Amino acid sequence: MGYAPVASGTVASAVALVLLWLIPFSAPALAWAVGVVTAVGLWAGGRVERVLGQKDPGIIVVDEVAGMALSVLFLPRTIPVLLVAFFLFRLFDVWKPFPARESQALAGGLGVMIDDLVAGVYALVLVMGARALFGVPA
Repeated sequence: MGYAPVASGTVASAVALVLLWLIPFSAPALAWAVGVVTAVGLWAGGRVERVLGQKDPGIIVVDEVAGMALSVLFLPRTIPVLLVAFFLFRLFDVWKPFPARESQALAGGLGVMIDDLVAGVYALVLVMGARALFGVPA
C-alpha cells in the first residue's frame, strides 16, 4: 500500500475501511487492535525514518490504518458510517487542523503517527455528533 503509485494514504485508508467492514470486531477488540497498530506504528515509523533518513516517508501507511480504525472506534460499522468516517478521516488527514500539523514535528514514530490519530479523533467526534444530532439509533 505504501508503494501505491498515487495516494498511498488513501489506498491504505480504503483497505482499512474494507477490513473494518469485513472483520466483526467487538468494540473492545477494535480498541485493542488500534492500540497494537499504534504501538507497532510508533516503533516502525521511527525505524523507517532512521533507515531512509526522511521525515514521515510516504511508504509508511500504518498511521492511516490506525487513524481510520480510530475514526469508527465507538460506532456501528455500517456502510454509511464507514463511508462518512472514511471521507472525514481523509479530509482531516490532508487538511491537518490544529494540532495535527504541529504534531508532525515530533520526533520519530510519534511524529509519524500522531497527526493521523488526531484526524481519526476529529472524524470520530464529528460522526458521533452527527448521529446524536440527527437521532440515528446505535
